[in-house]
Amino acid sequence: MFSENKEDEAVSNFRKYLQIRTVHPKVDYSECVKFLQFQAETLGLPSKIHYMTETEEKPVVIITLQGKKPELQSLLLTSHMDVVPVYPEKWTYDPFLAYKDEQGNIYARGAQDMKCVGIQYLEALRRYKNNNVILDRTIHVSFMPDEEIGGILGMAKFVETDEFRSLNVGFALDEGAPSIDNGIPLFYGERAVWQFYIRSTGTPGHASLLHDNTAAEKLIFVVNKILDWRTKEKLKLSQGMAIGEVTSVNMTMLEGGSQLNVVPPELSAGFDVRLAVDTDRRAMKDIITGWCHEAGEGIRLEDFKTNEQATPTKLDDSNPWWLKFKSECDEMYVLFY
Repeated sequence: MFSENKEDEAVSNFRKYLQIRTVHPKVDYSECVKFLQFQAETLGLPSKIHYMTETEEKPVVIITLQGKKPELQSLLLTSHMDVVPVYPEKWTYDPFLAYKDEQGNIYARGAQDMKCVGIQYLEALRRYKNNNVILDRTIHVSFMPDEEIGGILGMAKFVETDEFRSLNVGFALDEGAPSIDNGIPLFYGERAVWQFYIRSTGTPGHASLLHDNTAAEKLIFVVNKILDWRTKEKLKLSQGMAIGEVTSVNMTMLEGGSQLNVVPPELSAGFDVRLAVDTDRRAMKDIITGWCHEAGEGIRLEDFKTNEQATPTKLDDSNPWWLKFKSECDEMYVLFY
């Protein structure tokens, strides 16, 4: 499909990784596992596969570079193998071809989120091996399943296992946001996921009549309130705040109705919200619940998925991992801004 001898090995590996269709809703990870095992073999590094289900459908791949002092806490470089669904007709090139144009741009699902990072981790280990660099601490590189659907049978389950505890992780790096220039965004806090539905019930009937208390009227009232919240968050972006500092609010699903001439008894809207670290989910839930009360009876907020907001990583002298990272960047004249 492409000639490996005309491009850097890292790029070739990246494109091969992108061509593996680990796409939802039905992901087959088997080819991806084979690819990663082969990468580990070429690096001369051990790899382990841990399955999160008895049917071996949800593999966790761990590749390890042993340190000189394995008793020290290790560094975990984690990524995920799965990608979100595609609409091929909206793509200029086949999303699983990993087409590279004359400028070197590569087009593929997962190129940004987040197969690029997984390959970068492996290529960093390759450089260590090629230059006979042995660090004090052990480095584990993990490749997780199902991150795009919440990681229930991925990282969420893996961290509860003895296998994870045996890694003795002291610090971890995950994905961030892509960059259009040489600047590399560094995120030290994680926005909390909050996914929910607004469920609205009301008077059903034939659409030739004007019924009172319809599901649509009440749903639109609350949806508009939530979208006003979204507008205020977008304003923060225009005022110079970074996406990681604001709450993203997006309506992602609309459900209900059976045919155009029937007023439905229930309609629902689904939202995906990523809460900024200084936004209290419980307070926002109270506000949205209040909007539902304003709309009338028969409308409610129904949580689908939530996770607790994590305390941001400290960027001060109390964090030895940060101090080491910062000092190495200073030696390379990497500027922080």
